[in-house]
Amino acid sequence: MNYLIFGGAGFIGSHLTKYISAQQINGNVLSYDIAAKAHNEFTYLDVRKPISIDLPDLSGSVIYNLAAVHTTPGHADKEYFETNILGAENICNFARQNHINTIIFTSSIAPYGPSEDLKSETTMPMPNTPYGISKLTAEYIHKVWQAEDPANRKLFIVRPGVVFGKQEGGNFTRLYQSMKKGFFFYPGRKDTTKAAVYVKDVVRILYEASANNTSKGVDTYNLTYYPAPTIQEICEIMAEVTKVNKPQILVPAPLLKLAASTLYYTGSIIGKKINGIHPDRVKKLMISTNISGKKLSESQFHLKYSLREAIDDWFNDCNKKELI
Repeated sequence: MNYLIFGGAGFIGSHLTKYISAQQINGNVLSYDIAAKAHNEFTYLDVRKPISIDLPDLSGSVIYNLAAVHTTPGHADKEYFETNILGAENICNFARQNHINTIIFTSSIAPYGPSEDLKSETTMPMPNTPYGISKLTAEYIHKVWQAEDPANRKLFIVRPGVVFGKQEGGNFTRLYQSMKKGFFFYPGRKDTTKAAVYVKDVVRILYEASANNTSKGVDTYNLTYYPAPTIQEICEIMAEVTKVNKPQILVPAPLLKLAASTLYYTGSIIGKKINGIHPDRVKKLMISTNISGKKLSESQFHLKYSLREAIDDWFNDCNKKELI
């Protein structure tokens, strides 16, 4: 058995590599990534190009497709389509050529599109960003692969909310750093719902999905707490666990949008990039990602960590000094 992880040098991929390697498995854990040249534990591979891996027998392998351009905003439109769509095509072609029948695909909640309405796995996707469109297209590419041999092929699609944990370097880490410095304020409202999930739960679910050999076909799960927490709940739990001050100030939405636009475009004019300040990113903060994790909560893959337990575990992993 080979566990082939594409996108293995990324945040989720590196955690998944370590998690599977720590299990009592009879097989090889092999991680591939375009950013892997500086990491001895990963092998360089560009999923935008046809894939060839020199191993004697690949037919019993499991593929984890985590390779993606995902930060948004932050990339040219072309980059999302090149990596996320071409990558899906090349990975599925590789599976076809080597008679691999199991693919675990990490998609996103971005295909749902922005809306305050509660969205489940059966909600009609309505993406409005290049990232969301590319991820939804990649889902369909994987579904075409599975439909070619539905009796034997298994496709497991996960749509995670914001994934947080050690070495994330993303939304939760930025939130913590802002709170620690006393700079964070609620953007327009305190009840914004934010779908989120702990990285240790994500990698466990990905592994358990591949180890479940009883089911074929296609299954899709939103990976998020049920119900999804509000930004206020996240901030207050994070403050209680890490002993930083809880944010108190709420800045009206129109004022925040004006300030963000002014800072961003002023920086563009003078040739200075101001990290974290982008009108689109600020707008995202004020829109709920109201994603239902009910199906997950009622399944064998249900989350093991509550939000409080996850942040506490993350803090313990950082020796209770700070969240990194």
